[in-house]
Amino acid sequence: MAEDIKEEFMKLFESELKVINIGLESFTNSLADKGVKAVQVEFKPPLSADPELSRKIRINSPKIAAANKKALDRILSSKPALVGLDKAINVIPGMKKDLILHAGPSVKWANMCGPMRGAVIGALIYESLAGNETEAEKLAASGKIKFSPCHEHCAVGPMAGIISASMPVFIVKNEEYGNYAYATMNEGLGKVLRYGAYSPEVIERLKWMEAVMYPALKRAVERLGRIDLKAITAQALHMGDEVHNRNRAGTSLFYRAIAPAVITTTPNSEQAAAVLEFINKNDHSFLNLSMALSKVCLDAARGIRYSTVVVVMARNGTEFGVQLSGAGDKWFTGPSPVPDALFFAGYTKADANPDIGDSAITETNGLGGFAIAAAPAIVQFVGGLVADAVNYTMAMYEITAGENNVYQIPYLNFRGTPTGIDVIKVVEKGILPFIDTGVAHKKPGVGQVGAGVLSAPAEPFVKAFEYFARNL
Repeated sequence: MAEDIKEEFMKLFESELKVINIGLESFTNSLADKGVKAVQVEFKPPLSADPELSRKIRINSPKIAAANKKALDRILSSKPALVGLDKAINVIPGMKKDLILHAGPSVKWANMCGPMRGAVIGALIYESLAGNETEAEKLAASGKIKFSPCHEHCAVGPMAGIISASMPVFIVKNEEYGNYAYATMNEGLGKVLRYGAYSPEVIERLKWMEAVMYPALKRAVERLGRIDLKAITAQALHMGDEVHNRNRAGTSLFYRAIAPAVITTTPNSEQAAAVLEFINKNDHSFLNLSMALSKVCLDAARGIRYSTVVVVMARNGTEFGVQLSGAGDKWFTGPSPVPDALFFAGYTKADANPDIGDSAITETNGLGGFAIAAAPAIVQFVGGLVADAVNYTMAMYEITAGENNVYQIPYLNFRGTPTGIDVIKVVEKGILPFIDTGVAHKKPGVGQVGAGVLSAPAEPFVKAFEYFARNL
């Protein structure tokens, strides 16, 4: 018996050495330099190391699992549809003429970043509450104008996220649960209000959208009755979109759905042509709708006791904030990071504002960065390799409550996108949500300077985890 053991032991020295390393990555690198086959175990320590909080989570894990299943079921069974358009003042809950909604968690004028200040200036000029930049800045600082997060009014806004009273908004209804969400129409890329630009051509474009585009789309949607946004999104993923930074397929599908009704309900053929041409030339036309449909699905999962599913990720250009299904309307915040990006000619990371916008609601809904494996072409816009895109999506399965039953990724054999961020999994596994995003210049008035990717900051998730655990 002893001889047999000795013989087996000696065979180890005759076979090829293969190493699995669970320690420092430098050990793996040293072995690889010597020609030894070695695999590095990807391990990250928990983001929170309080043993008492972890104990409370374990004790309540059956209740948490049941609550998270309920939250995910509500997200997945939601039926978002575009049912109309109207002015913000007429439909957004709590909207007033002296109120401006913005992206991300609450922020005062004094603490707003450059692009958000620029967008507020533009909105005040657009509303004829100020005649120029100086008057707008004075009014914004006077206290006469109130500011509030879009998310606290059933609304979402890309980048600066500014919505003022006269702005037309899409009305998206969750036909399964009866709740609504609202979003402005998309202006396009470059020098636009949402990136903090407020020059005369920006205001002129917004006025044209209000006077020409809004009535045409409103009549068209009234003629159609509804447009199924979930079906468009599912098909767009099969056509190469991730429905955040790439919306070419989603916009094309929306165009096909809306065009006949625009043509038949617009009395002036030149206006109909102008509206359709505007949508056709703006690949991001569907972005605002993808945000509103995500918002209306996630809001259906609010208020579920014991649920640790994230229902909001949003940034105001200064802070990054999250909200949980089981934690009411409370915000958990931390500093917003600057994205790693491909910058337009003449700009660098030094010009970039920290990440901004409500558009991470798409990632929260299993789209955007979570579905980036469905959009290999996006890497040309945000940087990286196709393999990176696949790896980003695969990592997100580790921190979500489940997989989507409708949104699927062809490259992964039509596997459902990772959906329902679980703050417990984020903290315990040390894996942070992945987001792809646009980049605004840090100074007001400049506009977009690039596009890129980033991981969400840890602080908001740690705060949410600790608050939840302490209040179990």
